[in-house]
Amino acid sequence: MIRSRQLCLILAGFLALCLPPAAWAGAPTEQLKAHIDQVIKILEDPELKVDGKVKERRSAVRRVANGIFDFAETAKRSLARHWQGRTDKEREEFVSLFADLLERSYISKIELYGGERIQYAAERIDADVATVSTKIVTKQGTEIPVDYRMLRRADRWLVYDFSVEGVSLISNYRTQFNKIIQTSSYGELVKKMRTKQEEFLFEEDTKKMRTKQEEFLFEEDTKTKGSAKKQP
Repeated sequence: MIRSRQLCLILAGFLALCLPPAAWAGAPTEQLKAHIDQVIKILEDPELKVDGKVKERRSAVRRVANGIFDFAETAKRSLARHWQGRTDKEREEFVSLFADLLERSYISKIELYGGERIQYAAERIDADVATVSTKIVTKQGTEIPVDYRMLRRADRWLVYDFSVEGVSLISNYRTQFNKIIQTSSYGELVKKMRTKQEEFLFEEDTKKMRTKQEEFLFEEDTKTKGSAKKQP
């Protein structure tokens, strides 16, 4: 049960980050629903599932994410009152760093997707703010409620927050960020975020090296077998 909820949290975030930036016309639910199948198609594409395609897969997802997720709004609300005291340069730096961490955090988990279904339950619109209520149904039949919060930007609706079983992404980060700033400083928060970013990069580089080594060993093994066959 715990794993199902963790997977749904990851899937909810991933879908929010990955909805393609096309066909903007329509209500929030329509814009959300119209592209879910395209996201699932990316996740289930056998050519993109292999380890050698990790970079291409994540790069494609990142490009799509930048077109639908309002990272600036998410960063601003997550930093809450501490946003007001930041300079324009600090805000720009924070949004960039926060967006990168969000993307790497969720995109790195896409391999966990296993055919979960999405049901659309309700939609509430109040001026330029909308909430789309959905349910992620696991293969075991467990239903996990997920709410997407969206803002209208011209003729587009952008996701800026989502909650799984009432737990909001923004609220979660806001609590963490505030605690670090209160007990230390804003500079320490940025330092911790950069450290986490470096950890993600290290993990990605390590995985690339492991894949290359496996390819090299496979090539050597093939050559050895070929040489053995040629011997009289």
